[in-house]
Amino acid sequence: MTQPDPRRGRHAGLAVVVALGVLLTAASLAGADHGPRTTLEVRDGAGVVLERRPLGADGVFTLRYRNSLYGTHAEERFVATGSRFELRDLAARQLAVLEEYYAVSERSTRDGRGWWRAPPAYELELESLTVAATDLGRRTLIIEGQAPLELWRMVDDGAPSVVLETVAGG
Repeated sequence: MTQPDPRRGRHAGLAVVVALGVLLTAASLAGADHGPRTTLEVRDGAGVVLERRPLGADGVFTLRYRNSLYGTHAEERFVATGSRFELRDLAARQLAVLEEYYAVSERSTRDGRGWWRAPPAYELELESLTVAATDLGRRTLIIEGQAPLELWRMVDDGAPSVVLETVAGG
């Protein structure tokens, strides 16, 4: 009868320790903060900060609202880069909103939700954006992975404006 090799158990144990080390390193890199993120600030008309929301690594945020002329929902999608943001995409449930209300540069197409979508006809880059957050329009901020922020509930009807600004590394 042969004796078991005592080194065999040590090699297996070492392999397990090395594998755990690799997994822990990979997990920490996947969850690591790869630099400062951009924060979107929502201020009232007097400049008081009502809310701060971190943007994802892609910097995308959307403003959804009910178009008062057509009575249907529309969206404006922005991409933030540092302290500026750019309008990149328009979407609406009714095609007429894109074709008659907005200026679009290309033919509108349907997306996976059944909304009509098109890029704007012009480049719009901003440092801040003042929008009416009225009960009628029900403007809502959408950031993927976060609860929608109903801007219209944050201000009084007498002063329904909010200002959106991005803050790099905020």
